[in-house]
Amino acid sequence: MYSILLSAGWPIWPLLIISILGMAIALERSWYLRQIHIFPKNCLETAFSLANQILSQKSGPVVNELQVADLAQTSPAGPLLACALKEKLSGSSPDAALEELQAIAQTTWLKLDRYLGALATIATIAPLLGLFGTVVGMIEIFGSQGAINGAAGSPQQLAHGISVALYNTAFGLLIAIPALAAWRGLRAMANQRQRECEEFTRQLFKKLYPNNSTK
Repeated sequence: MYSILLSAGWPIWPLLIISILGMAIALERSWYLRQIHIFPKNCLETAFSLANQILSQKSGPVVNELQVADLAQTSPAGPLLACALKEKLSGSSPDAALEELQAIAQTTWLKLDRYLGALATIATIAPLLGLFGTVVGMIEIFGSQGAINGAAGSPQQLAHGISVALYNTAFGLLIAIPALAAWRGLRAMANQRQRECEEFTRQLFKKLYPNNSTK
């Protein structure tokens, strides 16, 4: 492998750096966007159980803010569920609670989409960096001392230029194709987690505000 990197010349190093970065992003996002991470075990059960306690309390608070704060720390979706409970616990109107939920939702969506733009950028620029390496290899072929003087040039110089050109082209495609596939798959996972967050939050909101005519 090291001999291949040497044969590909210096243009291969930027490709190697973005390949490591792309792999790190793909692995981190694959772990983060797991359903069990967004909705851990008993997370939804706890949220709806707290909602039932809030709705059934007659005199004195049965649910305190500490319980709601603990729910917010359990997962990336926790702040959304906790926000609905907190607004109901504080006596907020449905419109005020909905406005606060929308603000929390925007922060949650940003966390789900984090680094996906960088992964898409890697998939886009990898072939361009490979093409750049190809151009560098061609320059080394035609810009050799033998070519300038009208001679054929040394076979070693010719072979090196060709290897730089081909290795960089191949390596650029080798990075771009998996990065593009990973981006599309992770983009779909992020969208799915967002839909699930919206649906569970909507169900919780309807439970807390059953008389809200806008829902």
